[in-house]
Amino acid sequence: MKTIIGIVLVLTLTVVPTKHAHGQASVDSNVIYGMYSGLALLMDVHYPTVSNGYGIIMIPGSGWHAPLGTNAAPLKNGISRQFFRADLLLDSGYTIFVINHRAAPRFKYPAAVEDAQRAVRFIRFHSAKYKIDPNRIGALGSSSGGHLVSMLGVLSGRGDPLSVDAIDHESANVQAVVALWPATDFVDFAQNPNMGGTAMVSFLGAYLSGRQLRDIESQEVTQSLEFQIHKEASPTSHVSSDDAPFLLVHGDADDVVPFSQSELFHEALSAAGVPVEFIRIPGGGHGGRIADGTSAPDYFGPMLNWFDAHLRIDSK
Repeated sequence: MKTIIGIVLVLTLTVVPTKHAHGQASVDSNVIYGMYSGLALLMDVHYPTVSNGYGIIMIPGSGWHAPLGTNAAPLKNGISRQFFRADLLLDSGYTIFVINHRAAPRFKYPAAVEDAQRAVRFIRFHSAKYKIDPNRIGALGSSSGGHLVSMLGVLSGRGDPLSVDAIDHESANVQAVVALWPATDFVDFAQNPNMGGTAMVSFLGAYLSGRQLRDIESQEVTQSLEFQIHKEASPTSHVSSDDAPFLLVHGDADDVVPFSQSELFHEALSAAGVPVEFIRIPGGGHGGRIADGTSAPDYFGPMLNWFDAHLRIDSK
């Protein structure tokens, strides 16, 4: 029985850590981790110069959407965004797996969640090839990617022993999650229609009307298909005591994903006894940026420490 309670940390602005010098780590680009109707699901594998034997699946934010053009930039290119600080993870020896996933408007929920789970199964199945511990895989994501890694942390992830594909026999569980400004409760999100709601509706393929939202607790609404989709797609709906440890980071002035999303998730995880820490960035908007253009405060150290504490055997 887990007895660890949630902790809320409030960060004031500090200097972003200086980027560590590191060797040119190699990258395997466009690794096919699955196929959907003949379409390849791709990931890039970023290798550290010296491996510590642990892996992290990384899912950049995209509002769950991707352009439909044949020359559209892949979602996995989002590793370059500063708030991931992949260089720190590589310097510490982590192997990073950055994925594409099926995206709106062409694909709706649960396609992206299924792809994220498939990627974890693929990584675990090929753990010997990648020289990582299959029982200790972390997940890092921001915004919509934060939602997807949160789902990885709370869903059961059981494999299918009857599948003809041996990869599907593997578990999709992860052992530590860092979610940056994630969407976690779509019923709450729907009540903030001016904050990224259009992307949410397109992703879910479901819409809660103003009438439904005004009577949100009625049996008619809670039994509706629209409400059920909103609940099923929400990490808060799947929290249990055996979930992965979570580090949440969110700016309290976020005008895209409501700050309440991380508050509600933190409360649910804490109530279930899941190890969780919550870093609130005062004045931080979406992406953690401060309104005057100042860079986000230092949550990179806590992020690295979280993975070290919950993944690395030699740190225990």
